[in-house]
Amino acid sequence: MKTKTIIGLEIHVEMATDTKMFCSCKNEFGAVPNTNVCPVCLGHPGALPQMNEKAVELAVRAGLAFNCDIRNDQKMDRKKYFYPDLVKGYQITQFDKPYATNGFIELESGKKVRIAEIHMEEDTGKSNHDEKNATLMDYNRSGVPLIEIVSEPDLSSPDEAREYVETLASTLRFLGVSDCIMAQGSMRVDVNINLENLDNGERTAIAEIKNINSIKAIENALSYEVERQVNLLKQGDLGVKETRRWDDEKLETIHMRNKEVGNDYRFSVDGDIPLIELSDEFIENIRKNLPELPKDKEKRYIDTLKLSQYDANLLANDRELAKLFEDTNKIVDDPNTCANWILSELSRRLNEFEQTPSDMNLSTENFAKLIILAKDNKINNNVAKKLLREIYETNEDPQKIAEERNLLQISDSSYLEEIVEEVLKENPESIEDIKAGKDRAFGFLVGQSMKKTKGKGNPQEINKLLREKIGE
Repeated sequence: MKTKTIIGLEIHVEMATDTKMFCSCKNEFGAVPNTNVCPVCLGHPGALPQMNEKAVELAVRAGLAFNCDIRNDQKMDRKKYFYPDLVKGYQITQFDKPYATNGFIELESGKKVRIAEIHMEEDTGKSNHDEKNATLMDYNRSGVPLIEIVSEPDLSSPDEAREYVETLASTLRFLGVSDCIMAQGSMRVDVNINLENLDNGERTAIAEIKNINSIKAIENALSYEVERQVNLLKQGDLGVKETRRWDDEKLETIHMRNKEVGNDYRFSVDGDIPLIELSDEFIENIRKNLPELPKDKEKRYIDTLKLSQYDANLLANDRELAKLFEDTNKIVDDPNTCANWILSELSRRLNEFEQTPSDMNLSTENFAKLIILAKDNKINNNVAKKLLREIYETNEDPQKIAEERNLLQISDSSYLEEIVEEVLKENPESIEDIKAGKDRAFGFLVGQSMKKTKGKGNPQEINKLLREKIGE
């Protein structure tokens, strides 16, 4: 039996504004529960919402980056339902006029996954369940600005779904729209999946898997569902339209409820929020100021700067690393050397201190000076690595430290030539061993030369001189 997998994703993304969507309360993760609240986001009678212009700008930025058409006329609607986390009894959202439509995200394969729509809305509160089975409500999240990105069912494998989500998250981080940290709830994913039996055209009922909280869980949940629904088809069962959840411990999806009828949310225009007109000038200004996106950046790093695809991908998909790389390379003018230092030694320091480049004390200028010292063989790599560990915290000038501690390598050819000649005179048997094909003898001579310079001789220059002398 041949089957086709059909996957569509609905992704909720909290936008990185300073304040909430319709009030001036802080948009802040991790605050003491119910401290970032006011009459507006708590839904008190008579409290009037006021649209956050920055949220609209970020939303439009995302829509343009995902190749969407942006609607000029905007309205907000009320989606009415009862749940403890929804204090007003309705959610402010966009129903029949989403602000962005007809977009797409292109995968590495060249496949374009269509985006049906992106709409703006507000987030709900958060339910916290304690050890006594009591539910405590935190409304700090209530009213935080969201965009919901709805794809067409164009994805055909768990791997494609993973790539789509990673590409989307990377782009949104680059745009400054959201940090997309799934563990903190700033990006939440619902997946819809069903299978088609290509032998007879029958399709399983769509299963919706709610609020998946990691990229790996998305891939695992979809892989599990593919296997589960293939088994249904083999049994001649199409299943039922249902909502399921992913269990990270059992590594399986679990039935929550059937979806026999559509929800009646009794949508209506929100009368407290005036109709909004986005001018062409407003939209075009945002378009002109879009940063270079990760896929374009990666391509430039490979084609122009000649980085490997692996290095280019790592740098291009991290906004802060990309900025550090470009700022450092402006000084060093050696893309591969800069990439190597950032992705190896500096990344170790960042991970050790749990920091990002914007958090670290080390300046770009001093980091670049260190790379140049090592690149020009003024200090050896081991010394450079030790210096990086020190200046990462102190931000001292590595050139100054190297001079004060007498760490600079000796590259004076005439001085090193005397050392090499002295070593060769003292070890004639090693010369004979080298001529007899014993390569280890050459390493011995290099070691003896370095010893005489107390480890400060330039090993490249010593190698060169030894080869010249032995060749003579």
